[in-house]
Amino acid sequence: VVTGGASGLGAATARALAQRGVRVAVFDLDAAHGEAIAREIGGVFAACDVTSEPSVDAALAKARAAHGQERILVNCAGIAVGKRIARRVKETNAVEAHDVATFAKVIAVNLIGTFTLIAKSSAGMMSLKPMAPDGERGVIVSTSSVAAEDGQMGQVAYAASKGGVASMMLPVARDLARDGIRVMAIMPGLFHTPMFDGLPEEARQSLAATVPFPSRLGKPEEYAQLAVSICENVMLNGGAIRLDGAIRLAPR
Repeated sequence: VVTGGASGLGAATARALAQRGVRVAVFDLDAAHGEAIAREIGGVFAACDVTSEPSVDAALAKARAAHGQERILVNCAGIAVGKRIARRVKETNAVEAHDVATFAKVIAVNLIGTFTLIAKSSAGMMSLKPMAPDGERGVIVSTSSVAAEDGQMGQVAYAASKGGVASMMLPVARDLARDGIRVMAIMPGLFHTPMFDGLPEEARQSLAATVPFPSRLGKPEEYAQLAVSICENVMLNGGAIRLDGAIRLAPR
């Protein structure tokens, strides 16, 4: 199961897993692109709103009806919103606080949505027979961000959500260790995803130049490569890996 699988990091991961013979279920709200990816890789698409428990349950039921209980879950669904904790409105010099609704929405998608998929998928994985030689039953990869450690101005909601994802990894790994289910997070830096498509080329180049090496935006395929490596390496468990070309985000 790959959430956010219709584009960006999720689509690249769905393709990479399928290339290795994995039967992939693509979860996304974007039905047109999600169904296209599923057709391309010979998988199945399920419409899924990760903030809705009934929607998650229905999507998992559809995926399991097609492919059986999943052994791999990759959480890529997420949103980014830029808003400072408080700001002065230039026109009036009034002070405006960050609204709670926007903060809550980012937390709901990025953190609670990830939690919901982890909880429900791991419960399903517990029903599986362990695999030799280590007794592994499944692996879960979630998407945090370098913003969890280097949050910039205007990223309070995003950084909080992605910090929460990273912080969940160790306790969840400990909860699931006895049942042979591993959990890891990837913390991408600046990656060329649809979020960057709306920026002018000059702006993209400027951002790419801030990456020490390689001095470019990351490719979704590089995220997918690490996700596959985590699946393959049974000693990777309970942590979060920065995938960022050594960047440390400046305050703005």
